[in-house]
Amino acid sequence: MTENKFDEKKFNYGFLMLTTFIISGCSMCYELIISSVSSYLIGDSVLQFSVTIGLYMSAMGLGSYISKYIKKDLFDKFVIVEIMVGIVGGFSSLLLFLANLYIRAYETVMYIEIVVIGTAVGVEIPLLTRIIEEKAKDLRITLSSIFSFDYIGGLVGSVAFPLILLPHLGYFATAFLVGSFNIAIAAAIVVKYREYIIRQAAFTAVCIAAFIIMVFGVVFSENISEFVENGLYRDKVILSQHSPYQHIVLTKHKDDLRMFINGNIQFCSLDEYRYHECLVQVPMSLMKKRDNILILGGGDGLAAREILKHDDVKSITMVDLDKEVIDICRENYDISQLNEKSLESEKLEIINDDAYKYLERTDKKFDLIISDLPDPNDDALNKLYTTLFYRLCKNALNDEGMIVVQSTSPYYAKEAFWCINKTMEKEGLFVKPYHVQVPSFGEWGFQLAAKKEFDVSDIKIDTPCRFLDEKSAEGLFLFGKDEIADKENVEANTIAKPMLIEYYMEAERNWS
Repeated sequence: MTENKFDEKKFNYGFLMLTTFIISGCSMCYELIISSVSSYLIGDSVLQFSVTIGLYMSAMGLGSYISKYIKKDLFDKFVIVEIMVGIVGGFSSLLLFLANLYIRAYETVMYIEIVVIGTAVGVEIPLLTRIIEEKAKDLRITLSSIFSFDYIGGLVGSVAFPLILLPHLGYFATAFLVGSFNIAIAAAIVVKYREYIIRQAAFTAVCIAAFIIMVFGVVFSENISEFVENGLYRDKVILSQHSPYQHIVLTKHKDDLRMFINGNIQFCSLDEYRYHECLVQVPMSLMKKRDNILILGGGDGLAAREILKHDDVKSITMVDLDKEVIDICRENYDISQLNEKSLESEKLEIINDDAYKYLERTDKKFDLIISDLPDPNDDALNKLYTTLFYRLCKNALNDEGMIVVQSTSPYYAKEAFWCINKTMEKEGLFVKPYHVQVPSFGEWGFQLAAKKEFDVSDIKIDTPCRFLDEKSAEGLFLFGKDEIADKENVEANTIAKPMLIEYYMEAERNWS
């Protein structure tokens, strides 16, 4: 019952090394869970990951400092810490979503979780080191072994989370599953080293109860997700799916079908025609030749639908990173009716690739390039709005061709909108901005560009549209005073200096 009883043959150092490996992987997963959920709910992934990692590391330092005051019953204290980490970590995703939904104190809950988990993890390794060193009497071997398994476990956790856990299980099941690992480690320590444990019965009961809760969390994670997402979204969630790249949600209320990616609306079936007619038909109406067209993004097939209204189009190349978005929009009955089965057209070639990488490799030339990409709310998307990206677009464009770029809102994100405009101009493109009112989005903007000067008064809408005609097209290029930023004070967006994210997130904060 005390730690003085020691049988070297029974004391298994290998198991404690395995324990180090598992708890390190779990702690890395908790960091990634909190960062990812924060990016999903708030945006600005660079900020969220930076804050989480920095605060987590500081909390681990605090935990390491606190561990020096733990002087006896080391196994008991280690089990307590493992149980605490497992419970808090297991509920981490759920608590964050609930905080965002009901108490509007997301940042407070996030900081508390990071500090609690980080402090507890900071206590774990020093305790484990002292337990092994106390028995092994060889500090050199103890430290080298523990830190080796600790670092390797961190690597496995950091790889497993984005490639296996999140895409297949989602936020809730992943958190509960990882939490169950910590609880299982605590239970295994109680059983395997029971001669060193003082409170065996109490720890056993708590471990069993906590493990059952974690298992229930994993099993019923879909129900939990449905409950939470129905609170996040106005209408009934009819599909919720994690792809390797993002979280896809479909909601429906009567005839109102909406798609969301990472919480951001992509289209509303009631008014998407306003957006897609302006995105596609405005440049198409100015082009003398429109044989070959490139769509960057546009996996919903709605831009392709507008292009296919023109019989003279010979080929469409669609480059969209996420195959699962395209599969959903091809197979879902409501969306396939909305896009008029454009994703099944023989003229369409679909390439699942990063738009940036595709442009770097391709030697094709296009008459029109349509950039229908998500808003630049993280660093991965920011590169698709940089000077270098527009240089690649320009290189892939025929001399008489045009580029059109969805550019966020000139009203809600004024500096971001004009930053995109200035970034394209910096690459020697002739750019004319325009905008349209889309009820589900609000005021939304685009940039129309070409290698040569062009006159928007030449627009002739030559295909039937629900919203757009030649008269309404003229008004698209007129801006009110409150939608025009001082371009002298707006910087262009580059890979080295991603100003667009700053402008965009500032707009988010101002309107949240």
